[in-house]
Amino acid sequence: MLRRILLLALVALTGCASYDGRGLVPGRSTEAQVEALMGPAVYRRAGPGGDKYVYYSRLPFGREMYVATIDGSGTLKVLEQRLQERYFAKVQPGVTRADDIRALFGPPHRIDKFARMGREIWEYPWRGLTSDRLLLVQYSYDGIVREFYSIEDPQGVGSDGDGA
Repeated sequence: MLRRILLLALVALTGCASYDGRGLVPGRSTEAQVEALMGPAVYRRAGPGGDKYVYYSRLPFGREMYVATIDGSGTLKVLEQRLQERYFAKVQPGVTRADDIRALFGPPHRIDKFARMGREIWEYPWRGLTSDRLLLVQYSYDGIVREFYSIEDPQGVGSDGDGA
C-alpha cells in the first residue's frame, strides 16, 4: 500500500514539472525552484559579475534549449529559449568559435566528425514556423565556425519525411 502511495505521489510531482519554465518569475524564483521545475541541467557555465548560465535541453524531440541566467545571489534573472532565428543571427562564419556556440545554444544533440575534411558538425534540432528543422554548425579543427545553416529535417513533422 505504501509503495502504491509513493508511486502516485511521484507521478503527481512529475506531472507538475514545467516543460518551458511556466510559473517561474524572474527576480523572484530561486535557482532551486528553476531546477525543481525544469529538471536537471545539461550544462552550466560562469557568466560575468557572478552570474551563471544553466542549460535545460529538450532535444531532440522537444527541439528547444532553455537557458536560465542566475545572478550571484541565486535568483533567476531571465529564462530564454535559445534555438530561435534571432539568436542564429549572432553567428558569423569565420569569426564565431565553438565555445561561443556552446555558450549561445548549449551542448549539441549530435556531433559528427569528418577527419579527412578536418571538420566537425554540431547538430541542433529546432522548430521553424512551418516545419521541423536542423541547425548545422560546421567547424574546422581550430574551433572556428566555417559554415552555419539551417535545413528542413527530413524526419521532422511538417516536412516530406516520415514524421509528417
